[in-house]
Amino acid sequence: MQRLFRYNWQVREEWFETLAGLPQEGLLKERTGGVRTILYTMYHIVDTEYSWLAALQGKPEPPEEYGRYDTLAKVRELSAAYRPSLISFLDSWTPEQDSRIFESERGGRTHRFSHGEVLHHAAAHEIHHIGQLSVWARELDLAPVNANLISRGLT
Repeated sequence: MQRLFRYNWQVREEWFETLAGLPQEGLLKERTGGVRTILYTMYHIVDTEYSWLAALQGKPEPPEEYGRYDTLAKVRELSAAYRPSLISFLDSWTPEQDSRIFESERGGRTHRFSHGEVLHHAAAHEIHHIGQLSVWARELDLAPVNANLISRGLT
C-alpha cells in the first residue's frame, strides 16, 4: 500500500511543478467538473489524504482551512509538512491493521469501514483527481503529468 502513496506523492510533486507557471487567475478559475478550481483541487487532495490517515490514527480531523492556502506554493508546503507523519504511519502499517474497523459519523449516520478499505480509498481518491487535473491541463494547452505507475522506481 505504501507504494501507491509514494506514487501519488511523486505525481503530486510533478503536478506542482507543471502548475507552477500558471497565473493565479488560472489556478482560481471555476472549472467544469471536479471540485471547483485547480488550486482547490490540489488543496483538497492534500487535505483529504491527511484527514483520512489522521482519522485512522485517532487524531482529530484538521479544520478546513483552504483560505490559509491561497497559493500553489502554500499548498505544496502543506503537502510537505504532512508527509513525514504520513510516511511514519504507513511505514508502521501491518497486515493485521487492514481488518480493524473504523467508524465515522457523517450526516447523522454511523459508517463502518475496515482500516484497509479507508487506506485504499485515500490512495484512490488522489488518482481520481489526477484524471481531472489532466483534463483541465489539456484545456489550458499544458501537457498533463504522466500518470504511469511503471518506471517510477517504486519497487
